[in-house]
Amino acid sequence: MAPETVNRLLGEGAHVIVGAAASGVSQSFIQTLYDAQIPQCSPSNTSPSFSTQENAAYYFRTVAPDQAVALILADMVASDGATNVAMPTRADDWGNALAGLMAENFDELGVGYRILSYDEDATGFDPTISAVEDMGADAVVLITFAEGTQIIRGLLEAGVPPSAMYGSDGIYDRGLNELVDPTNPNVLDGFKAIAAGGSDEYSLRLGALTGGDVAYGGQAYDCVMVMALAALAAGTTSGPAIVGQVHAVTSGGQKCFDNAECAGLIADGVDIDYEGASGPLELDVGGDPGFGRYLIAEYIDGDLTVISSRDADLAELG
Repeated sequence: MAPETVNRLLGEGAHVIVGAAASGVSQSFIQTLYDAQIPQCSPSNTSPSFSTQENAAYYFRTVAPDQAVALILADMVASDGATNVAMPTRADDWGNALAGLMAENFDELGVGYRILSYDEDATGFDPTISAVEDMGADAVVLITFAEGTQIIRGLLEAGVPPSAMYGSDGIYDRGLNELVDPTNPNVLDGFKAIAAGGSDEYSLRLGALTGGDVAYGGQAYDCVMVMALAALAAGTTSGPAIVGQVHAVTSGGQKCFDNAECAGLIADGVDIDYEGASGPLELDVGGDPGFGRYLIAEYIDGDLTVISSRDADLAELG
């Protein structure tokens, strides 16, 4: 539905687009926005592909690409003692890229692994479950979206404990236990997952409204803020002019922290550096943030509880 929706929004005169959530979905209309010269910001696209492709000139994001999440997730799995890791992986742009990055990190950590690719449109996952059993995996990293729910059910039936399962950011969901088994809230106790988060202050504000679900909230907020501030700095809603200011308003100037403060500085002719709800953005000229903050959560007594957070400096990751 995404390309059709984008065409409708462009027909209605949209100056900017926020989204899509999934990397593969953004790829389905990125050329359309490139041709129309309309800026797009995604709060949750993590595929590395966007960093180098030519038709991403009007695209930027407020979430770090998967180099960061792969490093943190691989470290977490290795630190828990895993030596033989299965990675059920949806065979799309995001899944293939993240699995490849995970493999690189596992190689460096000396951890054995196997990538178990499956068709993103698959409706059954018996071959994937059998492959996990056959390799005798002591940990399973789920590089999946919502279909991962079926894989988890199969793993549980095969005797894989939740404590041996790890969810990538594609399956981070506070209601995942209810989707797996609505009759048993503790079905996933011990399951760990990772997702991009925001600043502590913003997470408290957002969590109070959502029952604690804060994944990608700060990044979505920052997409809107950066586009608005870039338009103010450009003095126009022209797409090329807005994109031309994205890097400028998020790096190298006077730091500011909310719309009123930043807009006031722009009105006074001050070069600003917007510090986002998701942390210091420092968007580079290619539209990628130089910073990522990640939440590490575990199901404890039926609740996906944030147990720690970790920041990543993308400059250090290359």
